[in-house]
Amino acid sequence: MIRITREADYGIVLMTCLARADGQPCSAAALARQRRLPLPMVSKILKALARAGLLNSQRGAQGGYHLARPAVHISAADIIGALEGPLAITECSTDMHDGCSRQDHCEVSSHWPRINQAIYTALQSISLEEMSHPDSPRPLHFHSSQRTAIAGIAGRPV
Repeated sequence: MIRITREADYGIVLMTCLARADGQPCSAAALARQRRLPLPMVSKILKALARAGLLNSQRGAQGGYHLARPAVHISAADIIGALEGPLAITECSTDMHDGCSRQDHCEVSSHWPRINQAIYTALQSISLEEMSHPDSPRPLHFHSSQRTAIAGIAGRPV
C-alpha cells in the first residue's frame, strides 16, 4: 500500500482550513484546536509549509498563518512535496539516487519514472481550492486484472 505520511495528511487538512479562512491569519494554536491535532506537530507542519513558500506568517496579536497564493494555485503535489520531499514511489526512482546495486539485473527500473510522473501529474491536478470543499466520499477499489479474470472463469461475479 502506498501512503503519505501523517504530516502530509495533516498538512493538507491544515491548508484546507487556511483556504477556507479567506485570507484571515490563523494561529497554530487555533488550527490545532479546530482540527483537534497536537500543537507541536501543527507548528512544525506550518513552519515547513511557510519555508516552502506555501504559507506566509504574520507576527503579533492579530498574527498567524495565511496562504501565500490563491488556493486554486496550490496543488496536493505542492503540499505533499513541501512536507515529504520529492515524490518517488521507489528509492531508486528519485532524482537524488546515485544508483542501485541491483540495477544491472532489474528489468523494471526504467518504468518507475513514468509511474512517478503519472502520480505526480494526478496530485498536481488537484487544487487546494477543490480539496477545501466537501465532496461525497467515493471509495476506490483496485482489482488486479488477473484476479478479475480468474473470478470470471470460476463463475463468480466480476
